[in-house]
Amino acid sequence: MLGRLRQMLIKEFLHVIRDKRARALLFGPPIIQTLVFGYAATLEIKHVPVAIVDYDNSQASRDLVSRFQASRYFEVRRIADRREVADLIDRSEATMALQINSGFSRQLHKGETAHLQVIVDASNSNTALVGLGYVNQVAQGFARDVRMAALQRQAPALAASLPEIVVERRPWYNPDLTSQWFFVPGVIGNLVLVIVVTLTAFAVVREREIGTLEQIMVTPIRRTEFILGKTIPFFLIGLLDTALISLAGTLWFRVPLTGSFLVLAAGTVCFILCMLGVGLFISTVSATQQQAMVTSFFFIMPAVIFSGFGSPISSMPLLLQRLTYLNPLRYQEVVLRSVYLKGVGFEVLWPQMAAMALIAIVMLTVSVLRFRKSLE
Repeated sequence: MLGRLRQMLIKEFLHVIRDKRARALLFGPPIIQTLVFGYAATLEIKHVPVAIVDYDNSQASRDLVSRFQASRYFEVRRIADRREVADLIDRSEATMALQINSGFSRQLHKGETAHLQVIVDASNSNTALVGLGYVNQVAQGFARDVRMAALQRQAPALAASLPEIVVERRPWYNPDLTSQWFFVPGVIGNLVLVIVVTLTAFAVVREREIGTLEQIMVTPIRRTEFILGKTIPFFLIGLLDTALISLAGTLWFRVPLTGSFLVLAAGTVCFILCMLGVGLFISTVSATQQQAMVTSFFFIMPAVIFSGFGSPISSMPLLLQRLTYLNPLRYQEVVLRSVYLKGVGFEVLWPQMAAMALIAIVMLTVSVLRFRKSLE
């Protein structure tokens, strides 16, 4: 069995190496798209998840919190202790955190500067920048209203002192708010998806279209060996492309890999297995390479859009947000960015990996059963 499987693997690798278009697909687009997304991608956000801890608990602080709750740009979550912030941000349940210190109201009414601390998850630099801008707008509007209220009460001394709120920025995970740090890790998942799905689907359909599939089936090669011979090369190619893009992102864009390489590798393996299952499934519903191309496009585009790579999932309609749970790329994007920028490990990312493993088992089982049936 191992000898026949080895010959199948050699055949597939030789075909990829000799095919000029396949070589270009493997090494050209990953580097080009990494550069394009790294330099050109910019996005708008809304419904930013924000955690607010109010240690002042005064009328003024409650008024300020209500303004954030009323804004369509924020989804407010009240917390009781600042120590909850790190865990919420690590689990991507909050992008920003606002801390209102004790004495906030007293400082305002004395005409002193009142400080509002904002902690930002800057691993998504676009969200951090735009979110800080929204916070500034709400804070400055609140300060203007405080001054107007003072004037209406005919308190000229207080009005002249111009009470204001100074926002202290503390970007976490991306201190310089560099957009490439957000986009480059996400590109890894997108490109691996495109490459593994298309190569797996096209390789099998090509054999069927040119008539060599029947010739292979009359040889001593078993169906299991044939399936492994068609999938293992593209599994290894997916790992190689992940390494190449990661290397380009680290060396060219200086994106730091702060987490464990083992965690990143585990997430990548689960994700590639999902994509192999999708590619095999496409091969079972396609009779020609043109059909495989259209079917692959039908899967790839929604997968990228619903992954959270470009626009936040929280900005999507509720029905579409629920559909994203069926998308393996959604989980892989969380794994990539969390490992790269936050340095978190299995204790935080195990739900994403478990979801991808479950999807991989289901897709591979269904695809292999359908594929074996199509060979009979």
